[in-house]
Amino acid sequence: MTDAAPSPISRRPDRPVIVGVLPGLPARVVREAATYARLHGVPLLAAHVDITRFVSYEDPDGYVHTAPINLDALPSEQTAAQIRSEVERALAGSEVTWSLEMLVGDPAIALRDLAQKTDAKLIVVGTRKRGIGESIREFFTGSVAARLAHRQPRPILVVPLGEPVRDDEDLWPDSGS
Repeated sequence: MTDAAPSPISRRPDRPVIVGVLPGLPARVVREAATYARLHGVPLLAAHVDITRFVSYEDPDGYVHTAPINLDALPSEQTAAQIRSEVERALAGSEVTWSLEMLVGDPAIALRDLAQKTDAKLIVVGTRKRGIGESIREFFTGSVAARLAHRQPRPILVVPLGEPVRDDEDLWPDSGS
């Protein structure tokens, strides 16, 4: 292995390991995905799903037109640059080839569709962050990992973010109310 960061590939790979990424995602998730990509001898496809945009229509050639839900949202070019930089740092010293795919809409559906289009070997996601806000969001939208498990046939690796909750610890501690 070298100390140089692996270079991204420019075309969508066939049979990759897909890793769902967000700005600020712990590097562990990307490194775990890279380990499985290396073991399978396939590229890594980092996929970010922008939930602030939706698909307005798709051209016959596959080009997807999107529209923002929030006009004040961070432009996707800045998000892509941040994610690209974070993935490069996480993969420093790795020889896995990788690319970044920017998607829009519902994360579980977008990752499922990407996995289907690329015939992915594996989908890797991180667990949700702990906290009441994330718990409420998950209550209404569901876990991306659980939704993927029920809506597509590929294996899913769920990488814990942070320390696990102890058996005697409340998952949703009272926030002082």
